[in-house]
Amino acid sequence: MRIRVVDAFADRPFTGNPAGVCVLDAGDWPDEAWMQSVAAELKHAETAFVRPSAGAQAEWDLRWFTPTKEVVLCGHATLATAHVLATDGKLSGKATFATLSGVLVADVADDGITLDFPLNLPSAVEAPEGLAAALAVEPVEVYATGALNDLLVVVRGEATVRAVVPDYDAIAAITRNGGLRGLIVTAPGEEYDFVSRFFAPASGIPEDPVTGSAHTSLAPYWAERLGRDELVGYQASARGGVVRVTPSGDRVYLKGQAITVLDGELYV
Repeated sequence: MRIRVVDAFADRPFTGNPAGVCVLDAGDWPDEAWMQSVAAELKHAETAFVRPSAGAQAEWDLRWFTPTKEVVLCGHATLATAHVLATDGKLSGKATFATLSGVLVADVADDGITLDFPLNLPSAVEAPEGLAAALAVEPVEVYATGALNDLLVVVRGEATVRAVVPDYDAIAAITRNGGLRGLIVTAPGEEYDFVSRFFAPASGIPEDPVTGSAHTSLAPYWAERLGRDELVGYQASARGGVVRVTPSGDRVYLKGQAITVLDGELYV
């Protein structure tokens, strides 16, 4: 079985967020334990499995697995999947994917791939106990992110985001106790409109390099705060990556580029 590793939200190799992509034949899904084992073997934040859809609502069925669990929404692995299908000549222009988050759309163009995702509007909440200590920075505001199931933590500035020294055990405890996926830390940017980092150790992702799904809440938050809709975010991980965002009603458009860095054979 052919497998690719794609750097998503990246304009050059070894930046952005790497994702595994397995393009399957039509028919039943492989055993879930096998898909989870493949994701654990690759050890990337997500591995995507895609197959031609037998249903009428979408052209493709798409699932995502971290090294430890299946997730309901993933931006960078969706972008990576669209890139692989386009590279293989299996799609041009728009493609639709049936997922656990409903039907998602990817629009492939020469200047990048635009994802049409559900918007997750933040709502203010109290900071959980131990949050400041877990991040080694003081939160200014804390928000729930609805179905995204993260905490959005706003801090004072870009330098503060970059200064976060995560206590992964403490973050894992906070997210597990709150039934959360992870923590988004964000602030106004200097070169970009906003910057962020993302931590989800309880999901097998200590720090995610670039988190497309997190931008479904970052986009409406910063659009309201900055007073405009077309924004550019930078995820300030060690690899780094740029995500262009445009909230529109209950949807948000995420745009980025992708590069295949590995193309190989998975022996099963």
